[in-house]
Amino acid sequence: MLIEAFQYKQWADRRTLDAIRSLDGTRFPSALKFARQQLNHMVRVEELFRARLLGLSDPHSSTNTEVLPELPELAERGSDSNQWFAQYVEQLASDDKLQAISFQFVDGLRGTMTRLEILFHIINHGTYHRGAISHALDMAEVPHPADTYTAFIHSAEPARRQQELARVGSAASLRNR
Repeated sequence: MLIEAFQYKQWADRRTLDAIRSLDGTRFPSALKFARQQLNHMVRVEELFRARLLGLSDPHSSTNTEVLPELPELAERGSDSNQWFAQYVEQLASDDKLQAISFQFVDGLRGTMTRLEILFHIINHGTYHRGAISHALDMAEVPHPADTYTAFIHSAEPARRQQELARVGSAASLRNR
């Protein structure tokens, strides 16, 4: 399930990024800036937790920046992060998932989380910020993609929709007898 959760995150991030690319930055500069800020924050948090999982020093002293990277850089860093996490969860031994890691947040507070909790946080954090981006896309008249887990599994396995229809159809025909 953890492997599939990171496949889902990669899929949802890519769909959100595609929608951001269609945003008219001339008409809606604040929406584009907000989306870039959210992406920047997402990737910086992922880079921080990646370092913590690897036992390395924090690569950043904050979870955002005054000067925002341009969209192509954010897209590349986000893609690299998604690929790294996908490979990491595929190789993570079951025994290591509950290993606690102690670290210091960038605000100076101490924290301890298991590897599994960190990975769950990365999935959940991305979902939260994609939701915020979707609101900005709505305000900028850009249809945002459905990025729910249900949309993902039915996109990855379209036959599931037919299976469900067949099951629902069977239940309906039984009721009509």
